[in-house]
Amino acid sequence: MPNSNVVSAAPDTETRSTTEKAAPKLTRSIGVVGGTLLTLSCLTPASSLFVIVPDSFATLGTGTALTIAIAALLCIGVAFTYSELGTLIPSSGGEYAMVGTLMGRLAGWLVFILSLIVVMIVPPIIALGTADYLAPIAHLDPQYTAAGVMLLATVMGLLDLRANAWITGIFLVLEVVACAVVAFLGFTHTNRSASVLVHPVMDAGHGHTTAVTAGLIVAGLATALFILQGFSTAVYLAEEMDNPRRNVSRTVLWTLAIGAAVVLVPVIALTLGAPDLKTLGAGDVAGMVESWSNSGVGTFVSLCIALAIINAAIVMVIQNSRVVFSSARDAAWPTPVNRAFSHLGKRFGSPWVATLVVGVPGAALCFVNLDTLSEVTGVAVAAMYVFVALGALVSRRGAHKHKAAWRMPLWPAIPALLALVLVWVLWQQSTQSLLITGFIVAAAAVYWAVYLRPRQESHWVISVPEDEQAPAEESAVSPVSA
Repeated sequence: MPNSNVVSAAPDTETRSTTEKAAPKLTRSIGVVGGTLLTLSCLTPASSLFVIVPDSFATLGTGTALTIAIAALLCIGVAFTYSELGTLIPSSGGEYAMVGTLMGRLAGWLVFILSLIVVMIVPPIIALGTADYLAPIAHLDPQYTAAGVMLLATVMGLLDLRANAWITGIFLVLEVVACAVVAFLGFTHTNRSASVLVHPVMDAGHGHTTAVTAGLIVAGLATALFILQGFSTAVYLAEEMDNPRRNVSRTVLWTLAIGAAVVLVPVIALTLGAPDLKTLGAGDVAGMVESWSNSGVGTFVSLCIALAIINAAIVMVIQNSRVVFSSARDAAWPTPVNRAFSHLGKRFGSPWVATLVVGVPGAALCFVNLDTLSEVTGVAVAAMYVFVALGALVSRRGAHKHKAAWRMPLWPAIPALLALVLVWVLWQQSTQSLLITGFIVAAAAVYWAVYLRPRQESHWVISVPEDEQAPAEESAVSPVSA
């Protein structure tokens, strides 16, 4: 690859050193527990379960649990790649910093755009489910309620990160309790054999059923990856974690394990406990809970779900603002924009302009039809994982070969297999979602060619903070000890 595309390239050593010293830095204030609470809240298993999973029931029937289980197995490989790259390159830029450092600036830029799709679209999608679950106590307009949730999340995102870790942790406990209640009720009201989990069927109307094909399950994997996606966002907090070489990998792996269990167990319970396949396909989880218990329990679960959605919006705004902050610090935009986006508040140390940039447009997007964009987001997540897997394949060459980092087992087999499977999953997605995502990526490539590439000495110079790193023998963490 030509030197002009290598991320470490700079006008000269002295200028680069001065730039790094002057670059704004986030404060290291959280450990594994705080990071896991924040990341689990971003994965937000309850809002995934109660907002996104019902659509999967409609298209996959009793095959929803199998599809999520397969996605969870894929995510183990994804977690290994994120753990290695996130400790090798601990940056709030997350995927784009990892890929850009290892594969060149253009690859990093395209990954940033894919992550930006997720950053801007997912919070409003989640927030739009709030009004449905507040219905037991108040009938609210879904769009205005979602916009209010996004604005609340924006205000919370301006506060200190440590405070937000514990606030979101309290909300997380409530949503896990709601998931546990649903699981208990479903398993105590089973209406079908567990065989439907491995031989999936769905309602065909008029009392008939039809088998769920392997093709449908593969096509559903993009949405299933989206359901579990939040575990990877632990790498966004790398610059704010104590001892990131050790704690990032632990946070990623713990979040995946807990999040997958909290989602999958209730999905199995709902599959077995639904009165019939038509009810399962309708995805009315609150209605099923009420039929299994009483209105009081149904109201409790609904309110816990509403809190989970609010919690998810708060954490997504927090973590997504770090991506925007990092892109500005790396000069992805015109200079005045970079200066504004990378500005840190004096009182709480949060990137307040970047927080507003994520939260306020998110409130506006609540008034847009986001059904199609939900599918586009699934495509963006899968494509982003492909880039990360390719980054892991080249992560042990050159200067990075002996650098302190958590190292995955079975390298390079795991990232190579993961990339192939994800490309296959993308191939099975709808033409519309692929075209929309492709158009966005193509427009980003034009911006790169016209604006960023001619200014490569001063723009899109991906920075990775190097302070507070322990020596290799102290920092490298094995899979077992993590």
